[in-house]
Amino acid sequence: MVKLGKWIGGGLGWAFGGPIGALLGFFIGSFFDAAKISTSRQRIDGTTQRGDFILTFLVLSAAVMKADKIVKKSELDFVKRFLLRNFGEAQTREALKELKRLLETDIPIDEVCLQIRMNMPHALKLQILHYLFGISAADGEVHVSEVNIIEQIAIKIGLTRGDFSSVRSMFVQQTDSAYKILGVSKSSTNDEIKKAYRQMAIQHHPDKVANMGEDIENAAKKKFQAISDAYEKIKKERGIK
Repeated sequence: MVKLGKWIGGGLGWAFGGPIGALLGFFIGSFFDAAKISTSRQRIDGTTQRGDFILTFLVLSAAVMKADKIVKKSELDFVKRFLLRNFGEAQTREALKELKRLLETDIPIDEVCLQIRMNMPHALKLQILHYLFGISAADGEVHVSEVNIIEQIAIKIGLTRGDFSSVRSMFVQQTDSAYKILGVSKSSTNDEIKKAYRQMAIQHHPDKVANMGEDIENAAKKKFQAISDAYEKIKKERGIK
Protein backbone atom coordinates (compact mmCIF):
# COMPACT_ATOMS: atom_id res chain seq x y z
CA MET A 1 0.00 0.00 0.00
CA VAL A 2 1.18 3.55 -0.73
CA LYS A 3 2.43 5.30 2.39
CA LEU A 4 1.38 8.79 3.38
CA GLY A 5 4.68 9.92 4.90
CA LYS A 6 5.33 12.68 2.37
CA TRP A 7 1.66 13.68 2.24
CA ILE A 8 1.36 14.20 5.95
CA GLY A 9 4.84 15.70 6.20
CA GLY A 10 4.79 16.91 9.78
CA GLY A 11 2.42 14.37 11.30
CA LEU A 12 -1.22 14.88 12.20
CA GLY A 13 -2.55 18.44 12.18
CA TRP A 14 -5.83 20.27 12.72
CA ALA A 15 -7.24 19.36 9.30
CA PHE A 16 -7.44 15.71 10.33
CA GLY A 17 -10.22 16.58 12.75
CA GLY A 18 -13.50 18.45 12.30
CA PRO A 19 -15.44 18.46 9.01
CA ILE A 20 -12.31 18.23 6.83
CA GLY A 21 -11.16 15.11 8.65
CA ALA A 22 -14.67 13.66 8.48
CA LEU A 23 -14.83 14.19 4.72
CA LEU A 24 -11.45 12.56 4.25
CA GLY A 25 -11.75 9.90 6.91
CA PHE A 26 -11.64 6.90 4.63
CA PHE A 27 -8.76 8.36 2.64
CA ILE A 28 -6.72 9.07 5.75
CA GLY A 29 -7.50 5.66 7.17
CA SER A 30 -6.40 3.89 4.00
CA PHE A 31 -3.01 5.60 4.10
CA PHE A 32 -2.29 5.92 7.80
CA ASP A 33 0.72 3.94 8.97
CA ALA A 34 1.69 5.18 12.43
CA ALA A 35 4.94 3.25 12.40
CA LYS A 36 6.28 4.98 9.32
CA ILE A 37 4.89 8.52 9.31
CA SER A 38 7.49 11.17 10.05
CA THR A 39 7.17 12.97 13.36
CA SER A 40 9.17 15.99 12.19
CA ARG A 41 7.21 19.27 12.14
CA GLN A 42 6.75 21.55 9.16
CA ARG A 43 4.71 24.44 10.52
CA ILE A 44 4.05 28.06 9.68
CA ASP A 45 2.80 29.37 13.02
CA GLY A 46 2.51 26.36 15.31
CA THR A 47 -0.92 25.31 14.00
CA THR A 48 -0.81 24.74 10.25
CA GLN A 49 1.26 21.96 8.72
CA ARG A 50 1.83 21.11 5.10
CA GLY A 51 -0.57 18.18 5.37
CA ASP A 52 -3.30 20.53 6.60
CA PHE A 53 -2.81 22.74 3.54
CA ILE A 54 -2.93 19.86 1.07
CA LEU A 55 -6.04 18.26 2.56
CA THR A 56 -7.77 21.65 2.65
CA PHE A 57 -6.80 22.19 -0.99
CA LEU A 58 -8.37 18.85 -1.94
CA VAL A 59 -11.71 19.54 -0.21
CA LEU A 60 -12.07 23.11 -1.50
CA SER A 61 -10.99 22.06 -5.00
CA ALA A 62 -13.98 19.75 -5.13
CA ALA A 63 -16.30 22.53 -3.94
CA VAL A 64 -15.15 24.90 -6.71
CA MET A 65 -15.09 22.27 -9.44
CA LYS A 66 -18.73 21.38 -8.71
CA ALA A 67 -19.90 25.01 -8.72
CA ASP A 68 -20.86 25.19 -12.40
CA LYS A 69 -22.29 21.63 -12.38
CA ILE A 70 -19.65 20.49 -14.89
CA VAL A 71 -16.33 18.99 -13.83
CA LYS A 72 -13.92 19.71 -16.67
CA LYS A 73 -10.86 17.74 -17.69
CA SER A 74 -8.79 20.94 -17.58
CA GLU A 75 -9.68 21.38 -13.91
CA LEU A 76 -8.80 17.79 -13.08
CA ASP A 77 -5.52 18.21 -14.96
CA PHE A 78 -4.70 21.34 -12.92
CA VAL A 79 -5.18 19.44 -9.65
CA LYS A 80 -3.36 16.40 -11.00
CA ARG A 81 -0.30 18.45 -12.01
CA PHE A 82 -0.13 20.00 -8.54
CA LEU A 83 -0.34 16.60 -6.86
CA LEU A 84 2.18 14.98 -9.20
CA ARG A 85 4.75 17.69 -8.55
CA ASN A 86 4.44 17.11 -4.81
CA PHE A 87 3.66 13.44 -4.25
CA GLY A 88 4.43 11.30 -7.31
CA GLU A 89 2.24 9.01 -9.35
CA ALA A 90 1.17 6.45 -6.74
CA GLN A 91 -0.07 8.95 -4.15
CA THR A 92 -1.62 11.11 -6.87
CA ARG A 93 -3.70 8.16 -8.08
CA GLU A 94 -5.06 7.65 -4.57
CA ALA A 95 -5.69 11.37 -4.08
CA LEU A 96 -7.59 11.60 -7.37
CA LYS A 97 -9.77 8.68 -6.28
CA GLU A 98 -10.61 10.64 -3.15
CA LEU A 99 -11.24 13.79 -5.18
CA LYS A 100 -13.70 11.86 -7.33
CA ARG A 101 -15.54 10.76 -4.17
CA LEU A 102 -15.55 14.34 -2.86
CA LEU A 103 -17.05 15.52 -6.16
CA GLU A 104 -19.98 13.23 -5.43
CA THR A 105 -20.24 14.33 -1.79
CA ASP A 106 -22.28 17.14 -0.28
CA ILE A 107 -19.51 19.30 1.20
CA PRO A 108 -20.57 21.25 4.34
CA ILE A 109 -18.83 24.39 3.11
CA ASP A 110 -19.79 26.57 6.10
CA GLU A 111 -18.33 24.10 8.60
CA VAL A 112 -15.22 23.49 6.50
CA CYS A 113 -14.59 27.22 6.13
CA LEU A 114 -15.06 27.80 9.87
CA GLN A 115 -12.41 25.16 10.59
CA ILE A 116 -10.01 26.89 8.17
CA ARG A 117 -10.85 30.33 9.58
CA MET A 118 -9.97 29.22 13.11
CA ASN A 119 -6.73 27.39 12.30
CA MET A 120 -5.01 28.56 9.11
CA PRO A 121 -2.74 31.65 9.01
CA HIS A 122 -3.57 34.52 6.66
CA ALA A 123 -0.70 33.84 4.23
CA LEU A 124 -1.95 30.31 3.54
CA LYS A 125 -5.55 31.44 3.20
CA LEU A 126 -4.37 33.79 0.44
CA GLN A 127 -2.52 30.91 -1.21
CA ILE A 128 -5.64 28.71 -1.07
CA LEU A 129 -7.58 31.54 -2.75
CA HIS A 130 -4.95 31.78 -5.48
CA TYR A 131 -5.11 28.02 -6.13
CA LEU A 132 -8.90 28.04 -6.33
CA PHE A 133 -8.82 30.76 -8.97
CA GLY A 134 -6.19 28.71 -10.78
CA ILE A 135 -8.62 25.79 -10.93
CA SER A 136 -11.41 28.06 -12.17
CA ALA A 137 -9.19 29.54 -14.88
CA ALA A 138 -7.78 26.17 -15.99
CA ASP A 139 -10.18 25.97 -18.95
CA GLY A 140 -9.32 29.51 -20.07
CA GLU A 141 -12.43 31.09 -18.57
CA VAL A 142 -13.32 32.07 -15.02
CA HIS A 143 -17.03 31.25 -14.70
CA VAL A 144 -19.40 33.40 -12.65
CA SER A 145 -20.67 30.46 -10.60
CA GLU A 146 -17.10 29.55 -9.68
CA VAL A 147 -16.23 33.14 -8.80
CA ASN A 148 -19.28 33.24 -6.54
CA ILE A 149 -18.32 30.10 -4.61
CA ILE A 150 -14.70 31.29 -4.33
CA GLU A 151 -15.91 34.64 -2.96
CA GLN A 152 -18.08 32.84 -0.41
CA ILE A 153 -15.12 30.70 0.62
CA ALA A 154 -12.82 33.73 0.87
CA ILE A 155 -15.14 35.64 3.20
CA LYS A 156 -16.03 32.60 5.29
CA ILE A 157 -12.39 31.66 5.91
CA GLY A 158 -11.69 35.19 7.15
CA LEU A 159 -10.24 36.98 4.12
CA THR A 160 -11.42 40.49 3.28
CA ARG A 161 -13.25 41.54 0.13
CA GLY A 162 -10.09 43.46 -0.71
CA ASP A 163 -8.08 40.22 -0.54
CA PHE A 164 -10.62 38.54 -2.81
CA SER A 165 -10.71 41.40 -5.31
CA SER A 166 -6.92 41.54 -5.46
CA VAL A 167 -6.45 37.85 -6.27
CA ARG A 168 -9.43 37.81 -8.67
CA SER A 169 -7.84 40.65 -10.64
CA MET A 170 -4.79 38.46 -11.20
CA PHE A 171 -7.00 36.08 -13.17
CA VAL A 172 -9.82 38.28 -14.52
CA GLN A 173 -8.34 41.11 -16.58
CA GLN A 174 -10.13 44.46 -16.53
CA THR A 175 -9.05 47.96 -17.53
CA ASP A 176 -8.20 48.77 -13.91
CA SER A 177 -6.88 45.32 -12.92
CA ALA A 178 -3.49 46.69 -11.86
CA TYR A 179 -5.18 49.04 -9.37
CA LYS A 180 -7.47 46.29 -8.04
CA ILE A 181 -4.52 43.94 -7.52
CA LEU A 182 -3.01 46.56 -5.20
CA GLY A 183 -6.38 47.27 -3.58
CA VAL A 184 -6.47 50.90 -4.71
CA SER A 185 -8.40 52.92 -7.30
CA LYS A 186 -7.47 55.29 -10.10
CA SER A 187 -8.40 58.17 -7.80
CA SER A 188 -5.80 57.12 -5.22
CA THR A 189 -2.79 59.38 -4.76
CA ASN A 190 0.72 58.30 -5.66
CA ASP A 191 1.59 58.11 -1.97
CA GLU A 192 -1.43 55.89 -1.29
CA ILE A 193 -0.40 53.61 -4.14
CA LYS A 194 3.18 53.36 -2.84
CA LYS A 195 1.89 52.55 0.64
CA ALA A 196 -0.53 49.93 -0.71
CA TYR A 197 2.26 48.25 -2.69
CA ARG A 198 4.54 48.09 0.36
CA GLN A 199 1.75 46.53 2.43
CA MET A 200 0.89 44.01 -0.30
CA ALA A 201 4.56 43.11 -0.76
CA ILE A 202 4.83 42.28 2.94
CA GLN A 203 1.49 40.47 3.10
CA HIS A 204 2.12 38.28 0.05
CA HIS A 205 5.86 37.70 0.35
CA PRO A 206 6.83 34.10 -0.60
CA ASP A 207 8.92 33.77 2.56
CA LYS A 208 5.65 33.47 4.52
CA VAL A 209 5.05 30.02 2.96
CA ALA A 210 8.69 29.06 2.33
CA ASN A 211 8.58 25.99 4.60
CA MET A 212 5.38 24.58 3.11
CA GLY A 213 7.08 23.00 0.10
CA GLU A 214 8.59 24.07 -3.21
CA ASP A 215 5.39 24.04 -5.26
CA ILE A 216 3.47 26.19 -2.78
CA GLU A 217 6.39 28.61 -2.55
CA ASN A 218 6.65 28.83 -6.36
CA ALA A 219 2.94 29.63 -6.62
CA ALA A 220 3.42 32.35 -4.01
CA LYS A 221 6.28 33.77 -6.07
CA LYS A 222 3.99 34.02 -9.11
CA LYS A 223 1.41 35.86 -7.03
CA PHE A 224 4.10 38.18 -5.68
CA GLN A 225 5.31 38.83 -9.25
CA ALA A 226 1.77 39.75 -10.31
CA ILE A 227 1.71 42.36 -7.54
CA SER A 228 5.10 43.73 -8.62
CA ASP A 229 4.01 43.83 -12.27
CA ALA A 230 0.83 45.72 -11.33
CA TYR A 231 2.85 48.29 -9.42
CA GLU A 232 5.31 48.72 -12.29
CA LYS A 233 2.44 49.22 -14.72
CA ILE A 234 0.90 51.96 -12.54
CA LYS A 235 4.30 53.60 -12.00
CA LYS A 236 4.85 53.75 -15.75
CA GLU A 237 1.32 55.05 -16.37
CA ARG A 238 1.68 57.80 -13.75
CA GLY A 239 5.38 58.52 -14.07
CA ILE A 240 6.00 57.56 -10.44
CA LYS A 241 9.68 57.51 -9.52
